[in-house]
Amino acid sequence: MGASPSRWAQLRERRKLRSRRANPDGTMSLKDHLYDLRHRLGLALLFIALGAIFGFFWWGWNIFGLPSLGQVVISPYCGIPVTDRFTQNGNCQLLQTKPFEAFMIQLKVGAAAGMAITAPLWLYQVWRFIAPGLYAKERRFALVFVFCASVLFALGAVLAFYVVPQGLSVLVGFGDSQFLTALSGGDYIDFVLALLLIFGVSFELPLIVVMLNQVGVLTYDKLRRWRRGITFGLFIFAAIATPGTDPVSMIALAVALTLLFELAIQIARIHDKRAARKRKAEGWDDLADDEASPFDYTPSAVDGSEAPAESVAPKEPHRVRYDDAT
Repeated sequence: MGASPSRWAQLRERRKLRSRRANPDGTMSLKDHLYDLRHRLGLALLFIALGAIFGFFWWGWNIFGLPSLGQVVISPYCGIPVTDRFTQNGNCQLLQTKPFEAFMIQLKVGAAAGMAITAPLWLYQVWRFIAPGLYAKERRFALVFVFCASVLFALGAVLAFYVVPQGLSVLVGFGDSQFLTALSGGDYIDFVLALLLIFGVSFELPLIVVMLNQVGVLTYDKLRRWRRGITFGLFIFAAIATPGTDPVSMIALAVALTLLFELAIQIARIHDKRAARKRKAEGWDDLADDEASPFDYTPSAVDGSEAPAESVAPKEPHRVRYDDAT
């Protein structure tokens, strides 16, 4: 049976509420917000599920001549010298020490890869839910923030993927010729995924500093005075955050974060200089403590046109004459 006419009418009304043309202010009731949240979450979960299915089958596929997902994931392990790792028939392979371990690894890595591939789709659904409650300036700022955060996370993940073989080579080299490395698939995948996540999230820290400077919480003078302490703290953070104990991943993360924080400090310097020039041009710093700030308090209509002068004329306050009460 098809949907009733009233049901189709409700769907059309909800679609109008989610449309920017039909509802430019994004005005909704609480019930409509909950319906929209359910709709967006459903689509986001659908995209994530489709990406996980694609990633699961991509594990053994060579699409357009590109390496399969399994080959990409195992390539850092294969970067260990052949003399330091276990090999069979000259192939680079991980060990399966538990039943269905290979299946769970393929499912886990496929789901992570699927989420990364479909990130623009399900993040767009999250954006469509929160965008109607933002002003135009806030929407532009949020878009820039999301774009920069995505780029920084990807750069961190790429750096971590490059560091993994060097770090593993250092770790397996301590035993000299008395040990032979044969990593289980689960331990290796957990190590790689943890390293990718930690590097990606750590690369967001300088972006937070830039945001705090934009809103006036952190100034360039404070960041300049705290530069040495921040650098020392970054090296301590890198030593604690990295899952491995190898010095390669620690130093790589610390150096990368130091460079990004230096870039954030320079961005803060440029922003504070612009803000100082604006304050000087508008004369804010020359005002006395008891002088009103030079803002235009004339109200305007909703469409942007100025309100009539008579509608905003100040009214003389009513004065009570106490001699009239006697």
